[in-house]
Amino acid sequence: MEENKVNDLSSTAVKKDAHEKMLSGSAWMTAGSIASRLLGALYVIPWVTWFGAYSNEANALFAQGYNIYSYVLVIATAGIPSAISKLVAHYNGINQYGVSRKLYHSGMYVSMAMGIICAIVMMFGARLMDNGDPNVIPVIQSLAWAVLIIPAMSITRGFLQGYNWMAPSAMSQFVEQVFRVIYMLAATYFIMKIKHGSWVSAVTQSTFAAFIGALGAILVLAIAWMRHLNEMNELVENSIPNSEVSTMRLVMNIVYQAIPFIIIEGGINLYQLIDQFTFPKMMSMVGNFSHYQVTVLYALFSFNANKLYMIVISLASAMAATVIPLLATARAQNDQEGMRKQIQNVLLLFYFVMIPAALGLSAVAQQIYTVFYRYDAAGVVVLQFAAYISIMLGLYTVAAAMMQGISENKKMMMFLAIGIVIKFILQFPCIWIFEGLGPLVSTGISMFVINYLILHSFNMEFHLRFDKMALPTNQILAYSLVMFAGTKIVMLIIGHFVSPYGRYTAFFSLIPGVIVGAGIYLYLCLKSRLADQLLGPRVARLRTILHIK
Repeated sequence: MEENKVNDLSSTAVKKDAHEKMLSGSAWMTAGSIASRLLGALYVIPWVTWFGAYSNEANALFAQGYNIYSYVLVIATAGIPSAISKLVAHYNGINQYGVSRKLYHSGMYVSMAMGIICAIVMMFGARLMDNGDPNVIPVIQSLAWAVLIIPAMSITRGFLQGYNWMAPSAMSQFVEQVFRVIYMLAATYFIMKIKHGSWVSAVTQSTFAAFIGALGAILVLAIAWMRHLNEMNELVENSIPNSEVSTMRLVMNIVYQAIPFIIIEGGINLYQLIDQFTFPKMMSMVGNFSHYQVTVLYALFSFNANKLYMIVISLASAMAATVIPLLATARAQNDQEGMRKQIQNVLLLFYFVMIPAALGLSAVAQQIYTVFYRYDAAGVVVLQFAAYISIMLGLYTVAAAMMQGISENKKMMMFLAIGIVIKFILQFPCIWIFEGLGPLVSTGISMFVINYLILHSFNMEFHLRFDKMALPTNQILAYSLVMFAGTKIVMLIIGHFVSPYGRYTAFFSLIPGVIVGAGIYLYLCLKSRLADQLLGPRVARLRTILHIK
């Protein structure tokens, strides 16, 4: 009897520890991701201004180069960082830290080889990827340098995440963005304002900045590695030795785990590439649009709106990076109940953050778009619609990561394949009906289907307690709608007294709107104790400080 009590207490402690690790890891990854995304969006304000009349063309060119780079980078890293994170968590979970170290070294050889191969392909195969636009060629070639070194950096991030050390990853993301933004702004100002040079050269140097950023991230990770080295060595010395695991077997295991990661993690990049290579051709089929008009429309959803709603999606990406190693550990220990609770916690945490963030972005779309890009009625409409679609993209990011965490890679690849087929089928009809919004509509419908299939799969395997999730989910939705309405009313009132079309007036209008929206949502979540349920008892302190009963 006593032994059962001890086991129950131990089990409860482990589950509580897993939940706290998820919250702590999510906090670090969310902070790092949001900070880097914000910085990666804020640079747009001076960057776009310095390009002047060429701003939309520069945005479109940047997006075309980056879409290709992002997917090649997924292939170059071969999904190895996430695969390493998962496998390291697995071996650490069964006290085989020596195997984890061996795994890192094996993965490093694979990732360095992939980086070299993919960099060569980008450097010498750029002409095959330009989609008929010669300006894209130097942009792709400038990004080859980043592809060369980022795989080694990413695998180190994945290894440290496997130990649930999220702070180094978060800090390296932020420093990477700082280095990148400083270089690209300095280069753009020098070329456009001092030399009065070519806007294509300025975009090329802006994309080369990814290499400079990667060097900064490597520096942070190297410092973190040295700090944790003694602790890691001690864990290896006290771990269970496993001489049966050969280097070749580890490499094959990495590759086996990584192939699905390439496809699944590159899901959103695949959708962007589909848009990039189909949108211009399909727009010419549905109307008499000039090359410039198509370029501007493409820039509105692929760069302008994308930069802003990706800040929201970064919240989901941060949670996804945290949950993979925790679910992998639970799977290694065959803890069905632990996996079910983790999935439920992550879904609720996702709703708690993503739904109000997306609705809030939609509520202040006109002001925030004007601050970043100058007022454009079409751009505002695209951003408002994209904000809602970002919920589907964010859910895909989190749900796909959980499928990988529980080793359901084949099933996830099948769901993604179904989604891509739907995307291709709907792309032309959606562009024909909605024109510039068409790609977002087809993406939203396709992602909805994928997310439904994933959640249905979770329910079939783990019997999720949707009855227990219903109340907090409905509360989140209700509070988000109240926040949306309150923010929208504030923005409309301010709009009657202050012109929303200037950058400075839009910025000063945005501040009270954000404060009111965040205040409404925070008050409702604290008052109802919803925040306590999802974030833990520490939130009670915040309630006391704010004098909320």
